Amino acid sequence: MLRRLAVILSLVLTTGSLFGTPIAQLDTSHRVIVSIRDQKLILLENGERVATYPVSTSKYGIGDLRGTMTTPLGRLVVAKKIGGNAPVGAVFHKRQWTGEILQPNAPGRDPVTTRILWLSGLEAQNARAFDRCVYIHGTPEEKTIGRPASYGCIRMKARDIAALYDQIPVRALVEIIPESLPKLPNARPMPTGTTLIAQNQRQADVSNLIRLRSLGPVNR
Repeated sequence: MLRRLAVILSLVLTTGSLFGTPIAQLDTSHRVIVSIRDQKLILLENGERVATYPVSTSKYGIGDLRGTMTTPLGRLVVAKKIGGNAPVGAVFHKRQWTGEILQPNAPGRDPVTTRILWLSGLEAQNARAFDRCVYIHGTPEEKTIGRPASYGCIRMKARDIAALYDQIPVRALVEIIPESLPKLPNARPMPTGTTLIAQNQRQADVSNLIRLRSLGPVNR
């Protein structure tokens, strides 16, 4: 799969753009992969797995035809981020916060909530995604997360989409695949506190030793 992505990116670089999206503006260090089979999403930074979240794709299957309410496959890009300052559970209508806030699994309601990542297609098989308003978004219907239940979008739990929203930039790549998620390495945690100080001190000691050796023997 990684090889296929490299081929696609090389082709895009030679053509300059796909469906009006300039390649110079794509953020290739951040990627999201959504698995239809697993009903899960992984976030990658520089090829390493940062987070995994359960999702819900369309209950009508996969595709990109107008009026079918299906989830498109292939490579897309985060075209717009909406709702960054809204509270968790905020209800959106036509991408505007209504002022209402819903708790998870609120009865009788199924709106878009919390955050919106509006996707735009990079391939012929998902070229209508932006016009069809295909989002990654929050939902109060959290009991349905983990199985196909949406109307074409990719649904997430409220707190999960809020976390993803903060971790992914506009122009990040999103790939929706029919098969299971690939096995990828987890990102290594950054050292903190005394561990980081000790590592920095060791690196400084090594650098000083190398510098002194390069000076040659010292006459005393």
